[in-house]
Amino acid sequence: MKAMVLREFGGPEKLRYEEVSDPTPGPGEVLIRLRTAALNRRDYFITHNQYPGVTLPTILGSDGAGEIAALGDGVDGLQIGQEVIINPSLDWGDNPRVSGPDFTILGSPKDGTYAEKIVVPAENVFPKPKHLSWEEAAAIPLAGLTAYRALVTRGRLREGEVVVVPGIGGGVATFLLLIASALGARVFVTSSSDEKLRRAIELGAAGGVNSSDENWAKELQKAIGGGADLCVDSIGGEVFPQLVRLTKPGGRIVTFGATRGPVPQLVMPFIFLKQLDILGSTMGNNEEFRQMVNLFEKHRIRPVLDRSYPLEQAAEALNRMKEGRQFGKIILKIS
Repeated sequence: MKAMVLREFGGPEKLRYEEVSDPTPGPGEVLIRLRTAALNRRDYFITHNQYPGVTLPTILGSDGAGEIAALGDGVDGLQIGQEVIINPSLDWGDNPRVSGPDFTILGSPKDGTYAEKIVVPAENVFPKPKHLSWEEAAAIPLAGLTAYRALVTRGRLREGEVVVVPGIGGGVATFLLLIASALGARVFVTSSSDEKLRRAIELGAAGGVNSSDENWAKELQKAIGGGADLCVDSIGGEVFPQLVRLTKPGGRIVTFGATRGPVPQLVMPFIFLKQLDILGSTMGNNEEFRQMVNLFEKHRIRPVLDRSYPLEQAAEALNRMKEGRQFGKIILKIS
């Protein structure tokens, strides 16, 4: 089969489109012939050796959708030819509150979806929502699961609440907007791009402010007409203290990333005097994945897609993501 293989670090340009051996499913595993894959920032970081636990050579990719080509011994409830998507959250463990010591994410150390075929545990395979195209189905797994856990499990989102999503445009952020809106929340967003703000409002955001303005937090508070019940953040840095100020007394902040690094000058009394809950979150387990897929089917949610590339142009696709030009998920088509 063909795959994009990373044999040395140094960025996306080090990926090579190669012929590799077909994988074979073992007991409890499924072989999937992939139709589409999707990009995540994790993939880009791996090419620069900025992610723990990576061994070379490796095949990147956490998101994928395709058809079951073969079943390993002991697999029940799945059929050859069935259209499926993959939960990339492997070996979560028995505690739904936190992943266990064996937890990993598909796409290194276990070979991922930048390939024509892949073997995964049968418990991580779910029926593809019928209303979604192959490109839309591949967009869901990592970002959709991350957004669902942050909003529903950790954030305890309730209908009618105000949610703030800083940095709209990336994969998880757009899923946060779609899921929170479907659950009846009023969602407000930020971006340094007026075009991204406009597109977010078209997708259901109640409003947004340009984060290039040094007074963006005050402008957002004015737009909301008060504070936020829930903020879901992947940025950290100087943005996080502003979210602490924006959040209502008794509100929640869920963090699942820190693209701008450590948080400076956090005024602690804003946290304890306002009785805020600060919650960490990442990925999710198989039951949360099932609930997330059911939510997409119930509300007919369609992921936001940015652009599609052939598998062999994965390096170009990763560089587009690095530059932050995308709005929604970037897809790889696998012939």
